[in-house]
Amino acid sequence: MGAKKRQTMGKIRRERERAEKRQRKQEKKDEKKAAAAALRDAEAAGLPYPPAPEAVDSDGDEPLEPSG
Repeated sequence: MGAKKRQTMGKIRRERERAEKRQRKQEKKDEKKAAAAALRDAEAAGLPYPPAPEAVDSDGDEPLEPSG
């Protein structure tokens, strides 16, 4: 049996960064799908369009006051 070839730290770092980027990309795609589904459901129910994400506070409880 031969000796096991070791990976360099650079290769490990690049693989980790690539995996993290793929994960962020998948999360963004999932958020877009969820937003589209919410809009589709609101339209089907005859409700007004849901507020834009930046118009709702971080808790999602109350709309933010317009700045200005």
